Amino acid sequence: MVIVGAGAVGTSIARELCARRHEVCVIEHRHEIAERADLCSAAVLVGDAADLSVLRRAELDRTDVLVCATGDDRANLVVSLLGRSEFGVGRTVARVNNPRNHWLFGEAWGVDVAVSTPSIMTALVEEAVETGDLVRLLDIGSGEAALSEYTVPRDHWTAGRRIGSISWPDEAPLVAVVRDGRPRTPQADEVLQAGDEVFFLSSTDSEATLRDLLVDPVDGRS
Repeated sequence: MVIVGAGAVGTSIARELCARRHEVCVIEHRHEIAERADLCSAAVLVGDAADLSVLRRAELDRTDVLVCATGDDRANLVVSLLGRSEFGVGRTVARVNNPRNHWLFGEAWGVDVAVSTPSIMTALVEEAVETGDLVRLLDIGSGEAALSEYTVPRDHWTAGRRIGSISWPDEAPLVAVVRDGRPRTPQADEVLQAGDEVFFLSSTDSEATLRDLLVDPVDGRS
């Protein structure tokens, strides 16, 4: 798999894919970002992903999935199109930063799946989710993993607890916290608050364990 962009989004995706033993190559044009990115076992290629020679070095013609995760919608569209038209990539996933551009992210630009924060929030509304439910937002791969969201209710046992003090399931890592509409990277010493939206990347097997921990605690944590 090839991931374009070693920012917070690209790095998180790369780490999770590597943890699941996928072969991953990350392309990043900024030397300083590429050098300090914590990408585990992923290969890092410094260069402009809009340059065909860089994509050839990344062996895009042998890639099953291309993920365009930069903070620039134009770059994500261009690279998606190159991946499909020049290298015949089987599946492309592109990040949408500006909701107004979402209509562009389709077959015409070689995009199979477009992902954006507003689209995730829309999924929550469509599911008519109540606070306190664990909601599966997005299936990943062939269904072995999923991105899920949980909104911390008032008086829940996790409210007021440090993230690092909670025994999260090994195969359901906490990957993001959204507070007051602002996403943040989870820190061990950060205290969860009522109303926080917490996002997990979980395996199918661990989803039930995560639900038991958050929605149906049986050991009196509350």
